[in-house]
Amino acid sequence: MDDFELHAIATKSVKGAFALVSRSFILQLIGLATSFVLTIFLDPASFGIFFVVSSIIVFFNYFQDIGLAASLIQSKEEPTTIQLRTVFVTQQLIVLSLIIPALIFSSKISSFYKLDEQGHMLLVVLLFSFLLTSLRTIPTVLLERKLDYGKLVIPQILENLVYNGALIIFAALDFKVTSFTIAVLLRSIVGLVALYIIQPWPIGIAFDRHSLKRLMSFGIPFQANSILALFKDDFRTIYLGKVLPIAQLGYIGFAEKVAYLPLRLVMDNVIKITFPSFSRLQDDKKALRTAIEKSLFLIALAIFPIAVLIISYSPFLIQYIPRYQKWEPALLSIIFFSLGTVLSSISTPLTNFLNAIGRVKITFYFMIFWTAAIWVSTLWLISVMGYNGVAASSFLVSLSSVGVFIVSKRYVEFSVIRPIFKQLIAAGVMYAFALSTSYYVTSLLSTVLWGFVSITFYGLFMFLIAKNECIRIAKFILISMRTKH
Repeated sequence: MDDFELHAIATKSVKGAFALVSRSFILQLIGLATSFVLTIFLDPASFGIFFVVSSIIVFFNYFQDIGLAASLIQSKEEPTTIQLRTVFVTQQLIVLSLIIPALIFSSKISSFYKLDEQGHMLLVVLLFSFLLTSLRTIPTVLLERKLDYGKLVIPQILENLVYNGALIIFAALDFKVTSFTIAVLLRSIVGLVALYIIQPWPIGIAFDRHSLKRLMSFGIPFQANSILALFKDDFRTIYLGKVLPIAQLGYIGFAEKVAYLPLRLVMDNVIKITFPSFSRLQDDKKALRTAIEKSLFLIALAIFPIAVLIISYSPFLIQYIPRYQKWEPALLSIIFFSLGTVLSSISTPLTNFLNAIGRVKITFYFMIFWTAAIWVSTLWLISVMGYNGVAASSFLVSLSSVGVFIVSKRYVEFSVIRPIFKQLIAAGVMYAFALSTSYYVTSLLSTVLWGFVSITFYGLFMFLIAKNECIRIAKFILISMRTKH
């Protein structure tokens, strides 16, 4: 791969990261504000219902395309129209085979989880939105292969504005669980229409067995990882919905939402970019090394301080926000989940790297171990700690991520410690600063102010100990943003 092509990929990746993270930051703020309003108007049981029903739909998402979309992105060659249509037809057949039985047995599913009429309607609408979401796969793949995330975020912005706006309005009108139902339906329709306007494609019916077989050689192992992730996380949630009171499940869902904020804000967007970027670079080990280390540096730079901020100031927010004291039982889970995000933020890009270079069987073996470990530890820790054992289990299993570091270095020689060590030190100093100044946090306003001071302190300390790295990356980002491709 020549220097021009490498520079083009790097530039598009940086632009894509900036587009996704900057817009996602705004959307996360909107989502955070929405969650704040919802936690005032809705009780923990309503959150618990949405948490359980959403997990049922997520269960279906893992089976919708048997990894074919990932195969199209990872492929070195540009996909043909026949391949696109073959994937489209295959996916729709799979989706319909899941939705139709689910609709037929939806009443029994609702009865099994003791859902009321509103909960049942939410389930039906989420099934319909699942169908609409499947229609978005091909346009999304085309944009991701081109690393054209500036366009990809437009439907995300529109659908999130519609979703969060509808949630606030109908929750305030006391629609309870139905607020989620209306918001989900509007989001699905708006997102689908916007995406097809931005990225049309020659939609049609075709079925090429040879193309399907070749795509499945990567797709099936890739999807097997996702299916195991389903049993590791979402199927566990479905199980917990039967063994724990619905309010306790609401505490778990609330803690996850708060603690996983840095992952949703940074990690999800980085993963979207690094997978196609690493795939384009899979034959150039030197370029891969640089890409991996820069990714780890930037991820740690952002996620470490956010995790510390959440751990340090969540107790004060719950204490001083009106009608928020009901979430105090979730505090211990927030700490465990937040600690887990720190480790996941480092291991996830590396599993993504292994997938991008075609080593999906290795990540599959890791996923087998993590799935078994999370179930065994969850069942044990629930008996010891109650519902907080769910978060404690996630943290303990995340410690095994060190195995990913060791295996990844077999394929590309890079450093894990060097790109994140200074961020770890700065985050530790930030936590000590937050603890030492906690005496001055006496109101909601002072909580916000001291939180801002703590983040600023982290930034200044980080600049002090990593001045050269910060300046180099800042210059590269600025140059990339000014470059036109």
